[in-house]
Amino acid sequence: MLHTRFQLLLNEKIMLIEQAKNKREAIVAILFAEKLPVDDLPEMLDNFLVATEGEQLIGVIGLEIYGGYGLLRSLAVLSEYRNKGVAGLLIRHLEKNAGLKELYLLTETAPEYFAGKGFQKVTRDEVPDEVKMSSEFSNVCPVSAIAMKKSIN
Repeated sequence: MLHTRFQLLLNEKIMLIEQAKNKREAIVAILFAEKLPVDDLPEMLDNFLVATEGEQLIGVIGLEIYGGYGLLRSLAVLSEYRNKGVAGLLIRHLEKNAGLKELYLLTETAPEYFAGKGFQKVTRDEVPDEVKMSSEFSNVCPVSAIAMKKSIN
């Protein structure tokens, strides 16, 4: 389970990064708006972080854990908060608190963004079997989605 709470001054307002508990409805809304999968979201969002400004959820990131590997999923930021570092902060907090050796992801739209965050393209054959058994790899994301990997401490 990710444990974190972080405050940041964003446009003279306080942004919090915290665990996603009790925010399922808002998370589903932002993911749906960004055309990201919601049908396979876990019931408990223990490994999800959210960024909030006041009462408004402005960003979300999720993690599925498979042994020593993680699958980054469900990264989304409201359009009016993009290009302000919110997604980058969510990624850094997830990496820092996950306690994993490698993170994997699938993307159809943002390989350049993730490459800028240290992820490298890999073939699906290079992904550990545990991660490939996830619903994201096995049936949610199309075969055309790009697999990426990042080693973390």
